[in-house]
Amino acid sequence: MTEQPHPAFSAPPQVDGDIAVIITAAGRGTRAGEGQPKQWRDLCGDSVLAHAIRAFAGFSRIVVTLHPDDMARGIADFGGRVTLVAGGRTRSESVLAGLETLEGSGIRHVLIHDGARPCVAPRVLAGVVDALRGGAPAAAPALAVTDALWRVEDRFVTGTQDRAGLFRAQTPQGFALDAILAAHRAHPQGAPDDVELARLAGLPVTVTPGDEDNLKITWPQDFARAALILSRSRKEEPMALTDIRLGNGFDVHALGPGDHVWLCGIRIPHDHGLIGHSDADVGMHALTDAIYGALAMGDIGRHFPPSDPQWKGAASHIFLKHAIDLARENGFDLGNADVTLICEQPKIGPHAQAMQMRLAGIMGADATRISVKATTSERLGFTGRGEGIAAIATATLVKG
Repeated sequence: MTEQPHPAFSAPPQVDGDIAVIITAAGRGTRAGEGQPKQWRDLCGDSVLAHAIRAFAGFSRIVVTLHPDDMARGIADFGGRVTLVAGGRTRSESVLAGLETLEGSGIRHVLIHDGARPCVAPRVLAGVVDALRGGAPAAAPALAVTDALWRVEDRFVTGTQDRAGLFRAQTPQGFALDAILAAHRAHPQGAPDDVELARLAGLPVTVTPGDEDNLKITWPQDFARAALILSRSRKEEPMALTDIRLGNGFDVHALGPGDHVWLCGIRIPHDHGLIGHSDADVGMHALTDAIYGALAMGDIGRHFPPSDPQWKGAASHIFLKHAIDLARENGFDLGNADVTLICEQPKIGPHAQAMQMRLAGIMGADATRISVKATTSERLGFTGRGEGIAAIATATLVKG
């Protein structure tokens, strides 16, 4: 079963489901000072590890490696939302355990990230993912070394090191899953990071842009810096956009024998009737399809197949009510609806207000949010010849 990210996590842009993430968090982090391991320390009201996981909330599969002693807490904090795997004695052993859970799952690429890096930005992830999508078997973010490098012994400078071509490695490091899994199995002695194992296996590693804020918490003072980065990024986050959906519908029914037509729920005397499997209410059908379209859930035919005899002659308010109920079940309400009927006859104007009120009643909406109007086709085409009636509708849904 595909694991889902924690619902409280603010997700970066969604990525394809064949890229998984492994976050290593099985270490003890003794250099970070006394207390619990650094990945479990509080940082701006949440654990360091929770912040690291949050950065990958747009990915459908997240594997977290934990020390066996931390598994109970991991289940309490993240169980059912990420895949938890017991780590090994070394980082490489932990990564291998995570990789093996993905083998044969359909995952093609994997990002491997340090659980002590809680401030990774979406642009860093995007750089690695884009390189993998472009065909690179391995990619990792890094920053060019800009400071002078010294060799020091007993607190005295004993020499210098040319910094040309030197970069500071960061994570996540991305790989083709099969290739990095084979590299780990071929080098059980492990390595400080996965890029080194990839190079031992002969994989070319593409360098992608890193970020100064993507620090790895190592020393006690790093917590204060990470807190400043996170607090700043929260202030800079744009306001969440309201989820607004727009759908349109179009329907046509031919005119045939009869003495009335149903339009937007109103029975109108006419010298012909509309032909259809249901009551052929062309206006209500168009509006129903507009709502389904805004939800990306097909059309009337998908939900009420004309091949099903139970809908023979059915009143179209059944379809419209189903569509608006489905919208509300998914957290949406009607913003507005606009229906245009296209015909020469009958005249719509005298009935437009009644249609407006009828649609409002069916949908449980304010009538001021619903428009019904009509136009002719200037006697052109099938509507101009009086062979049928068409309708166009638009519906706006707003998530509350």
